[in-house]
Amino acid sequence: MIAIASDHGGLETKEEIKAFLQSAGHSLADLGTNNSDSVDYPDFGIDLSRRVASGEFEKGILVCGTGIGMSIVANKVPGIRAALVGDIFSARMSKEHNNANVLVIGGRVTGKGLAIELVRTWLEAKFEGGRHQKRLDKITDLENKD
Repeated sequence: MIAIASDHGGLETKEEIKAFLQSAGHSLADLGTNNSDSVDYPDFGIDLSRRVASGEFEKGILVCGTGIGMSIVANKVPGIRAALVGDIFSARMSKEHNNANVLVIGGRVTGKGLAIELVRTWLEAKFEGGRHQKRLDKITDLENKD
């Protein structure tokens, strides 16, 4: 199951992505926000990221104005590999090489058509493992120190 969340700056794009996912038959949970009132993006990014890291959701999609804030907060949660993407190649590589479990999109800087293509590409891509797994293991080791 896919979780999706946004702040007010990413709401319109989140709704477009949500409609695409539903029409494509994906199971998803909308974790908010659900109106254009100003909200704090960390609240939504932390909630989604913790729930993906715990295994409640297989993957997540976060949207804020630029995507920067959501990507910063998501990557503070151990076990999350959030990738802020704005082009198709990066969306594919974020899964194939980095096994990103959270995709982040900037709703105010990415057209809605491109946002849907980024999501489609990310969902269709497969992690290649091999030499890439060794690199991800180093990140996990870093998270587990302290």
